[in-house]
Amino acid sequence: MASLNRAMVIGNLTRDPELRTTSTGRSVVSFGVATNHSWTGADGQKQERAEFHNVVAWGKLAEIINQYLRKGRKVYIDGRLQTSDWQGQDGLKRYRTEIIADNMVMLDRAPQGEGSYPSAGAGPVEQPTAINEPPIPVIQQDAPTPLETKTEEVPF
Repeated sequence: MASLNRAMVIGNLTRDPELRTTSTGRSVVSFGVATNHSWTGADGQKQERAEFHNVVAWGKLAEIINQYLRKGRKVYIDGRLQTSDWQGQDGLKRYRTEIIADNMVMLDRAPQGEGSYPSAGAGPVEQPTAINEPPIPVIQQDAPTPLETKTEEVPF
């Protein structure tokens, strides 16, 4: 039986990315993204609610995120959900659900004085959204090489 675990969010960073390195030398970054949901209540008044998402990225994607993203920047994140659990100091079981990022797209321009977007050699590039805007890079988490790609036939 097939299953699907995908998370796609567009929002703003709630804090600067925090880069760490594992004991094996692999880079990992964590940060938060806020999204908003708006609706009209039964009384006709507009309602709004913010959701806060914990995001983790690994490898080259982690290094790029750490280099180019800062608190407040608008970003698209595509990945999978992963929940961890542990025993708290108070003896209660704790849970944390995170988005493990596979892809990231920067959706705004870097503020004046911050670094520019990576060069075109960093990965595929989307078309600019307006005249005289630089292309927005699409950064993908260590994509498998053709030899690593697996295909599976699914009978219908």
